[in-house]
Amino acid sequence: MLTLYEFGLSGNCHKVRLLLSLLGLQYQSKLLNSAAREHKRDDFLRLNPFGQTPVLTDGDTVVRDSQAILAYLARTYGADDWFPQDPAKAAEVMSWLSTAANEVARGPNAMRLHHKFGRAINMDEATQITAQLLSVLNLHLRSHQWLANNTLTIADIAVYPYIALVNEGKFDIAPYVYVQSWMKRIEQLAGYVSMPGIQHFAE
Repeated sequence: MLTLYEFGLSGNCHKVRLLLSLLGLQYQSKLLNSAAREHKRDDFLRLNPFGQTPVLTDGDTVVRDSQAILAYLARTYGADDWFPQDPAKAAEVMSWLSTAANEVARGPNAMRLHHKFGRAINMDEATQITAQLLSVLNLHLRSHQWLANNTLTIADIAVYPYIALVNEGKFDIAPYVYVQSWMKRIEQLAGYVSMPGIQHFAE
């Protein structure tokens, strides 16, 4: 049985829930209480010494980090398109997974952490990163339906949640029309699941 250790309001956890649903996989959710610091207790630290969610267990296999979990699920349970074996195609997906861990985390995620949860951040830096990220995404998506390899991959799943939550970071997504169309395509997928705070564009 797959088990997901998660926070309900985490975009990183949501991307894993989203892929699990799109793949039609059954799993057990273990919601952790962040206020009680359950993610810092010894039993959880044995799963992830960094004390961070999400963590996925699959029998004796333990996978930490949302990008790593997406890669594991795609290779273990998904069709090849999700995370191709071909080196060039895999590299294209990996470049967007790195974007999710870097620019997405330092931009829209940081702004959401500040406005929704009161986290102290460098607001000027986070705003600049978010604006540049959305501009790059918008330009790319003007001529592409999906982020990598002209097909739906875990790249889209990795980047989507915090872009869809950008409104909670008080950033206006209205000018980025191709990004909105891409989010709409994701929301129309069979098996799509949402989370509180996501701004939807599908009719």
